[in-house]
Amino acid sequence: MGKLFAVVGAGLAAVVLTSPLLLAMVVAVILVPAAQVQQAIACHGTPAATGEWRVPFVDAAYQITSGYGYRDNPISGASELHDGTDLAAPQTTVVAASSGRVTFAGWGDGFGNHVVIDHGAGITTLYGHLDSIDPAISAGVQVGIGQPIGVEGTTGWSTGIHLHFTIKRDGVAIDPVPFMLEHGAPLNGQPAGPSNSSTPVDGVLEGGVGFDLPQPEVRQDSLRNPPLPIPDGVRRLYEAAASHYGVPWTLLAGVGMAETAHGRNNTTSSAGAQGLMQFMPATWATYGVDGDADGRADIWNDADSVFSAANYLVASGALNGPDGVKRAVFAYNHADWYVGDVLFYAHSYGGGQVLAGTSGCLPGNGTGDPTLPPLTPERLQVVLGWAQARLGLPYRMGANGPDAYDCSSFSQAAYAQIGVTMPRTAEEQRNWLAAGNGYRVPPGQERTGDLIFIDSYLGPNRIGHVALVWDPATQQTIEAASSDLGVVHGNYGGWSNLTIFEIWRVGNIADKG
Repeated sequence: MGKLFAVVGAGLAAVVLTSPLLLAMVVAVILVPAAQVQQAIACHGTPAATGEWRVPFVDAAYQITSGYGYRDNPISGASELHDGTDLAAPQTTVVAASSGRVTFAGWGDGFGNHVVIDHGAGITTLYGHLDSIDPAISAGVQVGIGQPIGVEGTTGWSTGIHLHFTIKRDGVAIDPVPFMLEHGAPLNGQPAGPSNSSTPVDGVLEGGVGFDLPQPEVRQDSLRNPPLPIPDGVRRLYEAAASHYGVPWTLLAGVGMAETAHGRNNTTSSAGAQGLMQFMPATWATYGVDGDADGRADIWNDADSVFSAANYLVASGALNGPDGVKRAVFAYNHADWYVGDVLFYAHSYGGGQVLAGTSGCLPGNGTGDPTLPPLTPERLQVVLGWAQARLGLPYRMGANGPDAYDCSSFSQAAYAQIGVTMPRTAEEQRNWLAAGNGYRVPPGQERTGDLIFIDSYLGPNRIGHVALVWDPATQQTIEAASSDLGVVHGNYGGWSNLTIFEIWRVGNIADKG
């Protein structure tokens, strides 16, 4: 984990608090009335995403019954522009296709019950003819990708149950089909719901969990094109990018082989894809990164291309279980046989394990649910009392207690004492909170028992450590800090300068009894 954490205090005797004193400290910082315990939200109930966009239905097959373009209006008979795409499924929940802010939620004669979301960068989406709008959805509310917004229906000017889905760029309606295809969420009739098929296994990074690369299912090009040797320079790029983003280098090698045979066929494709890893310029504009640190992201630069491929795969869900890997590769090239080819090549080069969590928790809306009441002082005392009693225990990466912990198993076990089950890794715990089990707190407003998430050994763009706030006045933590410190009172005073520094408060929730 590195030596990020300094011990505060003179040893165990100096920091042990009696139970009444601990409760007094908790009460002093939680000046709110007791609130009813609410039901925890399980991450597996949050629809899975592909990149930053997803199909706006929950785990339901659907059909496009009317596309974008001019047609005879089924109500009036007049020829006019149909400014969206109609998606019909057995009546199901409609979810936000991407994160954003609700600008309208209500009734309009044409669309009946409908919701409009502003996603930034001039992009808005509209969800029309809803049977009902979710009670949590109103103008001004921030929503996360996959968050329920209503139920599919046939309100307004409609002749049957379906979802009218409009996308506008700078106020002008555009065809949703190519837009969604370009953004990794093709409107191909396939369900896009969650998967719980992954099984945790022992790993070596924080959290001690991971999963093997899935096996190929359907193949095409790899049946006639065997895996070729990888040039040394290209392999070094695969390995460096994989290490930075936390995926097996063989997965990048699988993509590189499928796309250009590791640079042997490095020309602009008939579709316009460019570079070693074959990026479309529009996708590059969002996911292209500077892999060789020369100050610019060049689509034709091999290092930039490989690092950008890793960035895109991770953004598209490659760390969210075996099915997440498949979705991520599918986002790269929308064909089941392509997924099979990439995985076949990856296993040909040695396969490997994705060392990440397996709960499927996604980043959510970045704010969580600010309407949740915080934990009561009595429940918080149990959490902190348990943590305090573990001071001095050793830190061991992947350990789950009771004699040793890593950072996230420590926070997980502390909250388990009050019937709150968090996911296993620090990154997943943050995403679990964002899914509606807590809310983000501005620096300076933290309280005892809040969780602090920072980047660490996983690199600047991923959460790698979690600690509990012990005393906000002195910026003191209680945490499983590192192998040389163990479980200690540390200090987060210098963490605000890190790339990731987030403070989250657990709501007054519990698992279903």
